[in-house]
Amino acid sequence: MEIPRMLDGRLKFRHLLLVEALSAQGSVVGAAAALHVTQPVVTRSLQDLERILGVTLYERGPRGIEPTEFGDAFTQYARSALAEMNQASRHLAEIADATRGHVVIGTHLAGSNLLLPRAIAHLKQDRPALRIVVREAMPEALLEDLAAGKADFIVGRLAPVPPEGTIQQTLHAETIRVIARSEHPLAARTRIPLDELIAYPWVLPGVETALRTELEEFFHRNDCSLPPNLVEATAFLTVRQLLVETDMVAALPELIGASDPRLTALPVTLDLVGTRVGITRAAGRRLSPASEAMTQSLIAIAHSMHPRTAQPG
Repeated sequence: MEIPRMLDGRLKFRHLLLVEALSAQGSVVGAAAALHVTQPVVTRSLQDLERILGVTLYERGPRGIEPTEFGDAFTQYARSALAEMNQASRHLAEIADATRGHVVIGTHLAGSNLLLPRAIAHLKQDRPALRIVVREAMPEALLEDLAAGKADFIVGRLAPVPPEGTIQQTLHAETIRVIARSEHPLAARTRIPLDELIAYPWVLPGVETALRTELEEFFHRNDCSLPPNLVEATAFLTVRQLLVETDMVAALPELIGASDPRLTALPVTLDLVGTRVGITRAAGRRLSPASEAMTQSLIAIAHSMHPRTAQPG
């Protein structure tokens, strides 16, 4: 039987690390720095790998390197293999010491306010030695970390259709409200015309977010343009401080307004704006015992906060 060339012993683990670094850095110089080796070592290793595979992985140019169709495909498999090996190493370590472990959680606004902190505190009561790392970023960056094995799962708004290579689990339904400071000039009103609301300064999420798209569609349905005076921000601490200290308003998950006495929800109905919050994980990748314990804590806390929508594990 003919042995596939990637399994004949010539392909090494260092080749996978090389491809991941080259694709991430976009240059031989950057890859060499990331791998802590010299540029000639990177060049020779790439030439060696391309001979093994029999294809060209990168096109060289004056501004760096660009992956070919073969390079894009092999990079995906290399990252998947590296993620699996990282997961295997951590899994074995956790089996050896069941009281410890390491969880890396990606999150964005919808998951970072109440649900995730409460779930972490709940789990740490039983597993104080568990190391938990929370990385806050935009959804696209978090999906890249998930694919590369740099995050175990993501907590936040779920996409209408699971991104390729992922599976999703709903934790609770999310209601979006217009939030302002409790002493805002509009806070005591029982009815606020939309044109009057838009006249105030707004904090809107970035254009790359699903919530921003939904808000733009809301304004369009109501024959309104975007607020002329706006700030784009997604980091919760920044948004909250802007709301507390100014007359700005923002469309945020309802729980954010309910959890801070300095904030209040204005009497404005955002029809068709709102979605699900949940867990996004890599399809086909087994969670480590520590990550599984973290997801179960999220489910338990979500159920206590939203008993009608939390899904059992």
